[in-house]
Amino acid sequence: MELLYHYLWKHKMMGRPLATVDGREVVVRSPGRHNNDAGPDFSGARLIVGGEEWAGNVEVHVKASDWYAHGHDKDRAYDTVILHVVAVNDAEVKRSDGTVIPQVEVILPRDFYVTYACLMADLKGTRCREMLHQLPELVKTDWLESLSMERMHFKSARLLEYYTQLNSDWEQSVFTLIARGLGFGLNGLPFEILAKNLPLKYLYHHADDLLQTEALLFGQAGFLDGALYPYDEYYQSLCREYMFLQRKYGLRPQAREMWKYARTRPQNFPHRRIALLAAAIHAGTHFSSGLVEANADIDRLMEYFDWRLDGYWGTHCGFGPQSSEIVAPRTLSNASKELLIINVAAPFYYAHARLSGNFELAERGASMLMQLRAERNTILSSWQACGLVAQDALRSQALLHLRAEYCDRNRCLDCRFGHYFLRSGAAGRLFDYTRIRDNTFVEVSD
Repeated sequence: MELLYHYLWKHKMMGRPLATVDGREVVVRSPGRHNNDAGPDFSGARLIVGGEEWAGNVEVHVKASDWYAHGHDKDRAYDTVILHVVAVNDAEVKRSDGTVIPQVEVILPRDFYVTYACLMADLKGTRCREMLHQLPELVKTDWLESLSMERMHFKSARLLEYYTQLNSDWEQSVFTLIARGLGFGLNGLPFEILAKNLPLKYLYHHADDLLQTEALLFGQAGFLDGALYPYDEYYQSLCREYMFLQRKYGLRPQAREMWKYARTRPQNFPHRRIALLAAAIHAGTHFSSGLVEANADIDRLMEYFDWRLDGYWGTHCGFGPQSSEIVAPRTLSNASKELLIINVAAPFYYAHARLSGNFELAERGASMLMQLRAERNTILSSWQACGLVAQDALRSQALLHLRAEYCDRNRCLDCRFGHYFLRSGAAGRLFDYTRIRDNTFVEVSD
């Protein structure tokens, strides 16, 4: 609840003229900077209290007595507080030297509270869906453009995090990003663990031998056990190769149970994605330089991700006998390649620009997303039902980011849509209520 009052103070949305509890007028020239660390909630505020100009810090509480409950009266860091903003005036507050701090009692404006409660009442999906039609087009466009860049920054930060974790090994970091991308969400984490725990130099050393390359990847993924599939010669060959390589390099496989198969067609099982990764390495793919050379060109990137499965994986979706009813595609579909461009290539260009200073490449990456079709999934369908349609991949990435990082994390107060609704009291124009208590509304009958 205190966060709501922080929000109101930060955006000067108290809804009425302010006055201290002893009757002095308060004019807010600047609410100050919101402080998320230790110390008063807002620093550097500028106020006029009873005709006198003040500069200092502001503390916000639901109850005035929280000042003492939190020990602020004994903390000299709070002696700089010039105003105490509270919802309930249940105590006079003093600094450590005993001087009284001016105090303002505020209430949540009715329209603000109704709107906020409506946003919080629906704990799933798009909480503001009933209000989205009220958004001006400029608000939609500006926020979605910002979200698309935030999404790009968010995804590129993952690659830069790999770079730090992997001792500044850029090629291994890019390999990890591509491996995670091949997990296509469901198996992203197991693929990431696989790539981090298998040094790329070992794979490059054995790249001319496809069986050894596959053995390293399948073995580290936890899929190889000599007691299984005794009549599958290919599988048994992998087990023998991995047993030798595991001892040679001191490798430890990950748990097979990490891999997921729910709602996955056999041709999309992780076995085939791992085999594709092996095929890419065997074909001489150099992950970082290959993406740089593609230069954010969609046609060249589609060719870059056009890895082909032959031999055993040309006809199998997993180990053991293959069902004649399943026709396994030998390459990734165009839709899957486009997803890799969105989730791997574009973040790579953004991260590469942050390291190299070649920001033209980052701009080309963003422009590339505007040329790609929007993804198709249930989240984007739900946004479309609310009137927010993704015309291209850049806009669909913005909408996915909005859902994942704002809606699903209850961050309505940080969202520009939420801010617009709260400032305008949007829910008050949709609903009329006679009673508001603990987010429960009783509607006025006709």
